[in-house]
Amino acid sequence: MEIKLNDVSYTYDKVNYQKKEVLKDINLTFMEGKITGIVGKSGSGKTTMVELIDALLIPSSGSIEVGNFIIDQNSKNKEINDLRFQVGLVFQFPEDQIFNSTVKEELEMGLKFYQYKLNQMEQRTLDALKMVGLDASYLDKNPFQLSHGEKRKIAIASILMLNPSVLILDEPTIGLDPESKRSFMKLIRMLKNRFHKTIIIVSHDTDFLLPLVDYVVVLHKKHVVMEGDKYTVFKEVKKLKQYGVQVPQMIAFSDKVLRKKGVKIGYRDEINDLMKDIYRYVK
Repeated sequence: MEIKLNDVSYTYDKVNYQKKEVLKDINLTFMEGKITGIVGKSGSGKTTMVELIDALLIPSSGSIEVGNFIIDQNSKNKEINDLRFQVGLVFQFPEDQIFNSTVKEELEMGLKFYQYKLNQMEQRTLDALKMVGLDASYLDKNPFQLSHGEKRKIAIASILMLNPSVLILDEPTIGLDPESKRSFMKLIRMLKNRFHKTIIIVSHDTDFLLPLVDYVVVLHKKHVVMEGDKYTVFKEVKKLKQYGVQVPQMIAFSDKVLRKKGVKIGYRDEINDLMKDIYRYVK
């Protein structure tokens, strides 16, 4: 499902009657079946943007097209509810979207709200758990007693129960150890390749994004200041630093070798691939 932002601006109304404009005149397209990373300094509008796509917020001006849905000032509640069946947002802190005392109840909650066929609920629950690498033994567990990584998997599984076309992940690597990050990366790739999901990831962790995403969007002071395929964006080391964005270590290393040694070794997603290229060059 393709997503288009058309001249989108958003202003928060503050309690003391002051207003704060967070996004201004954004024109952007998220391509169907691709993984897009959104990066930028804290306060640049990343979370606001994905909450607009999920219709948790409504644009102050402009419109957002999500497939056949349009989000703007004229959107009705029914249209917004129908949209959320197609767009799943996993919050930065998974406990924020967990409400029930068992995993089973948590996973079933969304489908019961939409009055899904109850005779198919059990199989769908098991399928959702399997997709995130968990099994039926988790059904009776209290989700609040699970590890941070397990909570995130439960949060994703609850979204996958609705089989959305779009999956949005807000800072998904916070609190995850390196092994959990690798496991999570495999899950995201599987959701894209096998189930053809359109995936948007908000993250400060550009080392996590580099091997995973197809495209990158950089936000800075209310605006999209850079966008394109990941290598086109991430190789702009000076610009990224200017906008307060972490340069992926792989890109930084390749850039340093080029500057210091005059050796162009290119850009790779994985360290093993980079080392193979260096070895071939040395030989």
